[in-house]
Amino acid sequence: MNIKYSSSHKNTEPENHVLYIVGTPIGNLNDISSRALNILKNVSLIACEDTRQTKKIMSKFEFTNNLISFNKYNSFKKIPKIIENLNSGQSIALVSDAGMPSICDPGEDLIKNAKFNGINVICIPGPCAALTALVSSGLPSSQFIFEGFLPKSKVERKKLLLEISNNEKTTILYESPLRLKNLLKELKDYCGEEREIQVFRELTKKFEEHIGKNIKEAISFFEGKEILGEITIVIKGRNKKIENNKVDEKKLKRELIELIQAGLSLSSASKYLAKKNTLSKKFIYNLYKDQGKFFNDDYSY
Repeated sequence: MNIKYSSSHKNTEPENHVLYIVGTPIGNLNDISSRALNILKNVSLIACEDTRQTKKIMSKFEFTNNLISFNKYNSFKKIPKIIENLNSGQSIALVSDAGMPSICDPGEDLIKNAKFNGINVICIPGPCAALTALVSSGLPSSQFIFEGFLPKSKVERKKLLLEISNNEKTTILYESPLRLKNLLKELKDYCGEEREIQVFRELTKKFEEHIGKNIKEAISFFEGKEILGEITIVIKGRNKKIENNKVDEKKLKRELIELIQAGLSLSSASKYLAKKNTLSKKFIYNLYKDQGKFFNDDYSY
């Protein structure tokens, strides 16, 4: 179904039967747009990832509205009622704790359901930590990959870290402050300590920091420190020209054994690495055949 909006619709916002996706500040509350404030003030209700965070905006800009909690723990139960309210004529705003809804939160499921039910969905754009970090990093920004938070599953995590290490495009990640040090060590293992990186902490806030020229510097900066705040990481892609397309057999051996230890079969691990490195499966498989050399090339398992 094609939905067209006239250029004048914003003059009558909010409209009935519309789900508004509202971008909110990622730190500095003054970054909110006047259009976003108008929507939040006048919709029938606001679906919030955390009502306490939304109340901070309401308090600063001195308005009130009806709030409901909508997060990863209750979204499955809340979506049918929100769709019912929209069908009955209400206008509803969806907001996350910070930034654009549906990025690493359950807003994606609500938007999908609204579209399926023929409900108009309008985005009120606002700040996004991923893009703010990217354009601030000085790293290539014309092409990039956003991965959000890495999976916790060992197999899936190793696969994704391998993809990041081999990708030629800039990669953007989110991470919690408690897990950042571990992630940096993993990136060092997979990408090498000289890979260019920028770690951003507390973007747009008073104590905003841009840390590290490369992975080695970032690790050194955080060593022995307690890490607080929101973290966004921008990683430069692999430069194949500089590396002259040389096959690092030692690295491949390590990656192969790690994938096998994580639960993949030799065949599956070989196929995956062959595809990621544009090599034959037989070449990868043969790395495993010389067991003695494999286990004695500076690695102990």
